[in-house]
Amino acid sequence: MSLWADKYRPKDLQKLDYHKEQAANLSKLTQEGDFPHLLFYGPCGSGKKTRMMCLLKEMYGPGVERLKVENMNFTTPSNKKLEVTTVSSSYHIEVNPSDVGIYDRVIIMNLIKNVAQTQQLDINGQRAFKVIVLTNVDELTKDAQHALRRTMEKYISTCRLLLCGTSISRIIPAIRSRCLCIRVAAPSIEQISTILQTICKKEGLTLPLELADRIAIKSNRNLRRALLMCEACKVESYPFTPDQEIEEPDWQIFIKHIANKAIKEQSISTLAEIRERFYELIIHGIPSDIIFKTLLKELLKISDPEIHPQIVESAAFYEHRLQTGSKDIFHLEAFMAKFMCIYSQFLGEFVDIC
Repeated sequence: MSLWADKYRPKDLQKLDYHKEQAANLSKLTQEGDFPHLLFYGPCGSGKKTRMMCLLKEMYGPGVERLKVENMNFTTPSNKKLEVTTVSSSYHIEVNPSDVGIYDRVIIMNLIKNVAQTQQLDINGQRAFKVIVLTNVDELTKDAQHALRRTMEKYISTCRLLLCGTSISRIIPAIRSRCLCIRVAAPSIEQISTILQTICKKEGLTLPLELADRIAIKSNRNLRRALLMCEACKVESYPFTPDQEIEEPDWQIFIKHIANKAIKEQSISTLAEIRERFYELIIHGIPSDIIFKTLLKELLKISDPEIHPQIVESAAFYEHRLQTGSKDIFHLEAFMAKFMCIYSQFLGEFVDIC
């Protein structure tokens, strides 16, 4: 049995629940004989990937839904072996180059080259080019982004790129200028609430409007998270009640524990325990920027307002380093060490980590 987020994911541009004018424009774009490279950007859970897959289906038909998962192997100039997982159909291939960290440039250069030169087109294909979908392009290193810019120019006659990211500011201007940028804004609270009620009705469930609104608000306008939270509420207790408790994801509770631990005791041993918990979160696939933002929010909730300016200033400094560095754990741990110093000094104490 599939999750609601997958089971009720729209597969056609005409069936999208919000941003319908944008969907109509995308549909018109596919009716042309050719179209440019596209860059979809917006917050997590706003529907970027859904729109990209609907766009591909509009161009190539249901064949793009027959997917296969493969592992591709690449070799760096230093003879290091890399393995990256790809999802592909007869018409497109999807990959997340940032999975290999600082070696993403090798994936960019070789993958596009291999697809452009060797992948055969389906004889019934409606287009004269292949489509390469690259996710999390805003997490690519600068070297990889410059390599992407050169590669997308070289193979434009045989390939089109669909790029996906959350922040356009971390993508170099040279790539942005070569793409049609499409912003996918997060759905409103009302739109998420309506979608939740519609899906519950299809499942034969009755969802109170008050509970739907509370889930939409607690999800921070992330539709995927809202659907998961609604499904969790159904598993926890049904029939629904307007004041039903909404369970938070385990990783959010885990980060709350980290914040409380830093407030309770400021010491090197505490910092070592927090480092282990950061590793746990990263290993389980929680993005480092999400960890950082959630942690900052929790620390501001439970710390004195007098030191909030110092905490936010330190967070901005280490968050910038997080984006430009290669080892996320270093910057997460450095921020926590700095917070402990700020908090212990506020209490009039001194600890070795300062």
